[in-house]
Amino acid sequence: MDQTITSRHVLTALALAALSALGIVLLLLQLGPDWAAYTPATCTATRCFCELPRLGVLIAQPANSWSSYGYVFVGFLMIVLARDKGWVSAMPPVAAMAFGVTAISVGLGSVLLHATLTLWGQFFDVLGMYLVGSFMLVSALSRWLRIPDRQAILLFMLLCAALVMLLIAAPEVRRWLFAVLLIVAIVVELAFARPKRPQVKVGFYFAGILAKAIAFTIWNLDQHGLVCSPHSLVQGHAVWHLLGATSLWLTFSYYRSERQSMTAE
Repeated sequence: MDQTITSRHVLTALALAALSALGIVLLLLQLGPDWAAYTPATCTATRCFCELPRLGVLIAQPANSWSSYGYVFVGFLMIVLARDKGWVSAMPPVAAMAFGVTAISVGLGSVLLHATLTLWGQFFDVLGMYLVGSFMLVSALSRWLRIPDRQAILLFMLLCAALVMLLIAAPEVRRWLFAVLLIVAIVVELAFARPKRPQVKVGFYFAGILAKAIAFTIWNLDQHGLVCSPHSLVQGHAVWHLLGATSLWLTFSYYRSERQSMTAE
């Protein structure tokens, strides 16, 4: 029987997300609101999305910042479920919690970018995306090639370290590099890892891809100003965040649906 998501799980995740929001606000109060004192994000040379930055305030882009907590909520929900006694998935609870941490890192990194529009905020934003992409790729490789847990953890750390070094050395390649990482992870998962996941519900994975594709379409419309209302609190990039969080949740649901094989390896 699948683990039921109860109101207790949801309320606990919401409470933890709210606490993290409080922590971020306290951090921003210590560092800002004079974000012009810091090196600006590289996107400021072109366009940091549609939402008009508020000058001299704690959160420069409120819609894009607060919507990032969609990732934080689903990340905490993953962790809460993994720690529950009803966990029945073949996905180890520690792996589920690690995936939750990567989702939280995406959300908090996104907040730091959109609240400050600084280069250091951009670093943490991209770092979260690299952590998620690396987790998905290593998860696929480890299932396909039967890589032991310790070696998989080491591979994950090495991959993240390499991506961080590239991010520092050449921040302008951050977007296409993440796209390549994500595409490779999806291909390896569907072509090689999926057949080795007993009873996995692949529909969740395809739904996650669809959500991400719709989100990317909206991201492009927002980024290029094709659908844009700079002063509105309804922002295409905020929708990208919420759909991205939905995609991560669907990917997690795919992993969680796997069951232990009844045959010896």
